[in-house]
This record gives sequence, C-alpha cells and structure tokens, in this order.
Amino acid sequence: MAVRCTINGDGAELTATLTGTLGMADAGHVRAYLFKCLAEQPDALFVDLAGLSVDDPLALAVFSAVNRQAARWPGIPVLYCGTTPPIREMLASGAYRRLPVVASVELAREAVRAEWRSVPSLIDDVLPIAGAARQARNMATEACSRWDLPDLVAPASVIAGELVTNVVDHANTMATLRISLRQRYVTIGVRDGSTEEPRRVSPGPMGGRGLMLVEAMAHSWGWLPVEGGKVVWASLRRG
Repeated sequence: MAVRCTINGDGAELTATLTGTLGMADAGHVRAYLFKCLAEQPDALFVDLAGLSVDDPLALAVFSAVNRQAARWPGIPVLYCGTTPPIREMLASGAYRRLPVVASVELAREAVRAEWRSVPSLIDDVLPIAGAARQARNMATEACSRWDLPDLVAPASVIAGELVTNVVDHANTMATLRISLRQRYVTIGVRDGSTEEPRRVSPGPMGGRGLMLVEAMAHSWGWLPVEGGKVVWASLRRG
C-alpha cells in the first residue's frame, strides 16, 4: 500500500491526511477510507494532500467519486488542501477542475466557516426493541416541524421508521439515528453494528417492503461501511 491515511478532528470538522504515492492500485483504498470519513457525518472534510505525489493522473478520479458521494450524502463540503504544484496542475485539468482546491487546511477551514453555517441535527440512540420504529418516526416528525418543512413530515417519518425497522429485524444491534438539515436536503442516517450489506428482498406476508419504500420516497439512498458496522442513509430534497 503506497498511500498512508490518517485522520484528526473534533467530529464537526475532519482532516484526512494522505501521504505517499497515489497510483491506480491505491485508489480503491483511498476511496474506502474517505467514504468512512463521510460516514462520520462531519460538517466538513478537509483532505490534506501536502505529502502526496501521484504516479498516474487517472487515480485522481477517486476524489471526484468522493465529492459526488458527499453531494448526495451527507451533503457536506469536501476541500483538497496543500497540493503540490504537479498535483495542482493535474487538478486544474478538465476532468477535475470542479474539485475545490485550497492552499492550506487553515484557509479551507476559514472558507467553510465563512460560507457554511453549522448544520442543525437531531441525534438519538435507538435500542433494537419493539417501539424503535415509532421512536424514529416521532423524531423525524419533530425535525421537520422544527425546520418548518411540513411537506417532508410524511416521507421522512416513513424512511426513518423503515431504516430503524431494518436494524431491529436484521442487525439486532444498538443504532444511532441522525437527521440533519443540509443546504439542499434533509438527510437521514442510521448507524448500526452490523457489517452486512442492506439488501432488497421480495415482499411477502412477513414484510420486505422497507427498502422499496425508502427507494420510492427518497431522492437518493445508499450505505457506507464504518468501523464496526455501517450507515444506511437517505436524502429528501428540500422545497
């Protein structure tokens, strides 16, 4: 593995530092690592490239993939900092020019704090017991009412309830439900202690419609692995 990844931050803002030489063989590892950073749902992610070199410009496509995911969920800014002149030149090409590049992590942090306000969120721990889905629905209703989004009460409640029901029925672990108000979306994320990928199943007398309902109601949905489990997420477009 030619690229080493380290992370630091206070949870609200994370800095991922990449050092070494990035090639196509490392792109998958870097992508998975940065996706795990997104799954922590920080307010912003800074990727420090000061100690990185690149031996294949095509490997930089990993950063485009990360920004596409961040735009879908959790809807946060991802900025690339401290780039060396060769990498800065590569990122200025047509394929990557939309990636936000800033001279340093400090300047990126200042830019984010000036342009993005703190993200309102409701967070609750959920036990895998009967009544958990109702707790999730009530929390979604409270969030949408608090943020004056009456049109999203019904879909947000259904999605939150179904994601938590999947934890109760399949993961059977403690879960954390987080509902956040982003610039363009309301995002709903449920983190559980199972690494098993969520799967659609054919509807039957015992259920199986959960993810179908989520897919039908959400603007987008998916899942990301985290340390010791996963986050299943969905977003609803505001307005």
